Amino acid sequence: PRVALAFCSSQFRASLPAALRTLLAVPWPSQRDVRAWLQLLAVLQWVLSFLLLGTVSLLLLVYLVFTKFWPISALYLAWVIFDWDTPEKGGRRLPCLRRWPVWRHFRDYFPVKLVKTHDLSPSHNYIIGSHPHGILCVGAFCNFITGSTGFAEMFPGIRPFLTTLAGNFRLPLFREYLMSGGLCPVTRRAIGYLLSKNGTGNAVAIVIGGAAESLSCRPGITTLILKNRKGFVRMALQHGAYLVPSFSFGENDLFRQVVFEEGSWMRSIQQRFQKMMGFAPCVFYGRGLTSVRSRGFLPYARPITTVVGEPVTVPKIEDPSHETVDMYHEMYVRSLLKLFNENKTKYGLSEADELRIV
Repeated sequence: PRVALAFCSSQFRASLPAALRTLLAVPWPSQRDVRAWLQLLAVLQWVLSFLLLGTVSLLLLVYLVFTKFWPISALYLAWVIFDWDTPEKGGRRLPCLRRWPVWRHFRDYFPVKLVKTHDLSPSHNYIIGSHPHGILCVGAFCNFITGSTGFAEMFPGIRPFLTTLAGNFRLPLFREYLMSGGLCPVTRRAIGYLLSKNGTGNAVAIVIGGAAESLSCRPGITTLILKNRKGFVRMALQHGAYLVPSFSFGENDLFRQVVFEEGSWMRSIQQRFQKMMGFAPCVFYGRGLTSVRSRGFLPYARPITTVVGEPVTVPKIEDPSHETVDMYHEMYVRSLLKLFNENKTKYGLSEADELRIV
């Protein structure tokens, strides 16, 4: 036994240097590789949060009802009932979440850039029209919800909010996540509160085209659903909020979508579902987790540049006529077209590309 032990010990000593040489010969990840993985993980957590957090939390709380941990579900239900109106009263922003370092990696993955063309005075309130919707509104989220692109530095004294479907604020935990970043329901009550009872310096970003616009999202084609969307103009008039167009160049390039033609039975199903549920079931894909060449649910790394345009001055009229609403809607559309045409060649489009408004 002693001889065998001595033999094993000598073999171990002989193999250890070889193992160390082999380990040292393995290339260590470069700083660039580490940054790329951090960026990918930042995007992954965001996508999973938006696609799964609400549903998984709801299923978990329902499951806990049938276990000895049922008081957790009961207490959270009581909290939601008590806190029911908070999303429509300005929400519950957490500045620390907006400054979360993860958002810098999220920004750099694409990357996302914010461009200012005009000042926004803190003495007014604003409705920012965000175009286009794309699949997941990456540009709007990164610029108006996170502090990673420098919104606060570019527009001092302005508090940005982003609106989303009211149904999202009925999902457990997901509602807390949304409110902490400054999201609020896209309802008259919620927007009216921010424009009338929260002081001045509020900028409420609304993705005007909504879920219906996401059905037409495809690379190389920019179609906005805007012609008959005039509710945001009426609200701006009722509260005297200036209208500000913004456009995220590159938003439609993040995913590949199977677009069904108008009149097809699949398109009809999508439109009916969108009317009933408030969101459209898109058939899309992006890159996979392990390779750019694989397919998955992560967005492709494509540059997004959000340009914030010139404010349209709007008077306060408590009961504006249809003619007045139409006039300011036309002014907003002209301002948006001007912004698009002046910047399209700077951020990836050609001179021949046009903005199609339906």
